[in-house]
Amino acid sequence: MELLNIDCLGKPLRLEGSLAGWQQLFWDNNLVSQKNASADNEGLHAHEFEVRVTSGAENQDMGANDSAITPSPITKTLIIRLESDLQWQPFSITYRLLVNDEMVAEGKRDTKDIERQVRTVEVVAPQKFSLLGLASLGFKLLKSAKIIKVLLAGASLAAYSWLFSFQFAVALIACLMVHEYGHIRAMQYFGMKTKGIYIIPFLGGLALSDDKINTRWQDVTISIMGPVFGLLLSLVLMLVYWMTGNIFFAGLANFNALINLINLLPILPLDGGHILKSIGFSINGKFGLVAMAIGSAIGIFGSYTLGLSFLAFFMLIGTVEIAMEWKLRHQSHLLPLDRYGQIFSSIWYVITVAALVAIMWYFAHSGDEVLSTPMKILRS
Repeated sequence: MELLNIDCLGKPLRLEGSLAGWQQLFWDNNLVSQKNASADNEGLHAHEFEVRVTSGAENQDMGANDSAITPSPITKTLIIRLESDLQWQPFSITYRLLVNDEMVAEGKRDTKDIERQVRTVEVVAPQKFSLLGLASLGFKLLKSAKIIKVLLAGASLAAYSWLFSFQFAVALIACLMVHEYGHIRAMQYFGMKTKGIYIIPFLGGLALSDDKINTRWQDVTISIMGPVFGLLLSLVLMLVYWMTGNIFFAGLANFNALINLINLLPILPLDGGHILKSIGFSINGKFGLVAMAIGSAIGIFGSYTLGLSFLAFFMLIGTVEIAMEWKLRHQSHLLPLDRYGQIFSSIWYVITVAALVAIMWYFAHSGDEVLSTPMKILRS
């Protein structure tokens, strides 16, 4: 990830680093210094390199008219030294830039600075082939046209109306819009530019931004706010049902809870996969993998004990999927969560999942056969 980007002799000086301990220093996008991966991934570090600067000088060659001036170049060697004191959790980096032992710049950066920064060099993640990825690629080619939003929403309405009913299709799209709006609000909170919401037939919804995230905390917050808004919608619909007695609102609250609960499954690219990946990959060392495995084991055992076989099965699949990417965690450009962020995100995730399950559990015991269907799906 990009730790620092400052001016040095009129050109950008960029420091990249990761939890694995490696650091690379680029001057004018050229690698000038490097430190290999090491257990010593924090504390004081120094990078040093030389720059040859050629400047013109005027040597007077006195002639008859005393006016002849012949410039001759002068080459000087400058020793550039960047000293930094790095701390990962919570993140902070203090730096000093010296030219020939003379300090020319100093400063400090923290998590807020990383959240607001715009990367000068884009990180290209390795792509896996999948139907979802192929659909996403094709969609990106069209997303610049505003009419695409309307066309996709219309196609979704037609498809869901054909499969179910017009009323159900409208209700489903409304639930998806609320969920995606939660993602949009989180993006706006971090000052990210948003492109809006797209409803894609049979794939759900998609909230897009022009900006890239820089921290695991942004990833967690943006990912979980969709299900949180979905949870709030289900609670509002439950309240309306209690006030009116209309079974339609009960069914919608129940079904909406199921949609958002499925989104929280620990499977990529679902929201739950992003959340648990960010939490697990933020814990340094093998302890992170062990902690993630123990947490998943508790979740799987608890789900199975409650008879929620659907949840238990997909939690197992999601855990295996995320564990397979464990070795790639240090290649990420995202700033990891600190201890507080890891604990808070875990509690936030568990409470959101438990609240959605509780809503479905409540309606499953209402005595209505239709309202018990979502809970039967979890038990299947």
